[in-house]
Formats: sequence, structure tokens, C-alpha cells
Amino acid sequence: MSGHSHWSTIKHRKESQDKKRGAVFSRMTRLLSIAAREGGPDPETNFELRNAIDKARSANMPNKNIERAIQRGAGLGADREEWFKVNYEAFGPGQTALLIDGITNNKNRTLEEVRGILNKYGGKMAESGSVRWLFVQTGQLIVSPSSENKSDLELKAIEAGATDVEWDEEYLIVYVKPEELEKSKKHLEEAGLSLKEHSLIWRPQKNLQLDEANQQKLNRLLEALSDHDDVQEVYLNAEL
Repeated sequence: MSGHSHWSTIKHRKESQDKKRGAVFSRMTRLLSIAAREGGPDPETNFELRNAIDKARSANMPNKNIERAIQRGAGLGADREEWFKVNYEAFGPGQTALLIDGITNNKNRTLEEVRGILNKYGGKMAESGSVRWLFVQTGQLIVSPSSENKSDLELKAIEAGATDVEWDEEYLIVYVKPEELEKSKKHLEEAGLSLKEHSLIWRPQKNLQLDEANQQKLNRLLEALSDHDDVQEVYLNAEL
């Protein structure tokens, strides 16, 4: 079952936003705040917050910004702001399926703006449930390159509980059961491996192969969605 299109989307976003550090920090602030609000400000007891902190640090977000965002979310700061999670199902060019996750302080505004982006770039909103069944939630860990050969790395991943592994350029992508993500992360780190990303994702059960025209349309749509401040993640069932 192929499914590394999500990691490719992440890399695409990071490459396109290297010059937009403010936008990246804005996304990280929202992610940290809502994780702290839902699970508390202590990363030792809040796995989602630990993941958010790791993502923020990998984006080179200053520690003081991270702490301020956590305090806001936990309602401990003077400048508290209310954030909400939003999830949309959509169809893109070539009948690709998209799951769009976001964080916003205005659900109605974000819905209309995301709908407008989809309409402009060859997509459309889908009814609830018409797309999500094409995906399965899973844990994903991205293992950074090391001096070990591929076979040894894959063996360590299997020992850490991997249900599937695949390579994307130099990175090893490890898939685990959602409830075992934290356990597998610790196992890989104790084995001396460096993790670039780790998170719960929606993995497509099957990927579509697009012709060149639809591939270009899809890339433009993903670029526009990635540029929207409220959009956190986009999952799709097509190879990039």
C-alpha cells in the first residue's frame, strides 16, 4: 500500500515556505496553542503537545515563542486567543481525494476561503464521509539518513513495531499503528536513529496515477492551500 504522498506534501510546503518564516511560525503557534488547550500545558503528559513542540523546534521556532503559544492555549497568558480545529473533505483535479485539516479562529471565514481556493484550482468540497473512507489513520515516522545500510534500518523499524516501511529519496518512512506511535518513536530513538518527523496522518489506501495536465493542476491547488494560514495539513491519494 503506497502512501508517501503526505510526506512529499510536507517537503513541498517547507521548500515553498523557507522564505515565509512568519507564516510557518503562525501555523506552529496555532498547533501548540490548541494542543495545550485540549491536553494541558505539560508535554510529559500531553503527547500531542510534545509532537507540536518537536515540529516547532524543527522549524527553528524560538523557545520563547513556543512557551508563549503554550501559555496562550492553556489560558495562562494575558493575550489568550480561541482556536478551533476544522476538517474538510474535497475532490481535486483528476478526481483525487483530499482531506484538509486546519486551525482557525473563524470557522465560517476559513470554510469560504478554502472553498474558494478549491473552486479556483479545479477542486470542490465533498460531502462528509465521501472521501475519508479512502484513507486510514496511521502513525508515521520519518527517519533521517544514517551510516547504516537500508536493510539494517528497515530491520530496526520492524523491531520498533512498523507495519510497513518505504523509502522516499534518502528518508525511511515508517508506518505504525496509531496507538503505538509514541512507543515506536522511543524505540527508534533508543536504537540511535534520528527522526525528522513523527505524527498521526491519514494514509491513502490506494494512490491514483495522474496524467501530466492533472498533475500540474493538483500542484497549483496544493500550493494555494499550503499558502493559506489556516491550513495545517493536506492528505491526498495521488503521487506527487
